Amino acid sequence: MSKEYCVYIMTNKYNTVLYTGVTNDLMQSVWEHKEGSGSIFTSRYRVTKLVYYESYENINLAIAREKQIKGGSRKRKIDLVNSLNPDWNDLHEEMLT
Repeated sequence: MSKEYCVYIMTNKYNTVLYTGVTNDLMQSVWEHKEGSGSIFTSRYRVTKLVYYESYENINLAIAREKQIKGGSRKRKIDLVNSLNPDWNDLHEEMLT
């Protein structure tokens, strides 16, 4: 059985803050962010909206991709979200339906 690892980008209600993370349980991580029990940064800036994610079967590839995204400019992160989610919808809500 293979495990799935996700690199994800979340934002706040106004799409002004971008947070990039990696997890082996995307639904759980997003729920924690929404509940305010994520990191201090995500709690402080109310980062509760999942706007982008990629899936990997290898944790090392996922971590390398997370570092690549984090090392990029804000514009590159915005372009990445726009490429797959131009309306910046909360993908977590779509996953629940």
